[in-house]
Amino acid sequence: MSRRCQLTGKKPISGNNVSHSKRKTKRRFLPNLNNKKYYIPETDQWVSLKLSASAMRNINKLGVYEYLKRQQKAGFDFGLDLK
Repeated sequence: MSRRCQLTGKKPISGNNVSHSKRKTKRRFLPNLNNKKYYIPETDQWVSLKLSASAMRNINKLGVYEYLKRQQKAGFDFGLDLK
């Protein structure tokens, strides 16, 4: 499974470790991903998503149904048919 948020599209990026002597070596910055299960009362179903922490904060602000509708309009596919 890829390390990518299903709702925001966040994925690993690359950069450099920089030592005290300014020597640079390549490294990866991984997103803060968690598996989370949400209940959507509007459609009476459960959905399991791999989310970044920022996506979970947005869901807490807007509600799961509203946020999923917005992301579906933006073109993200998470295998759910919302009305």
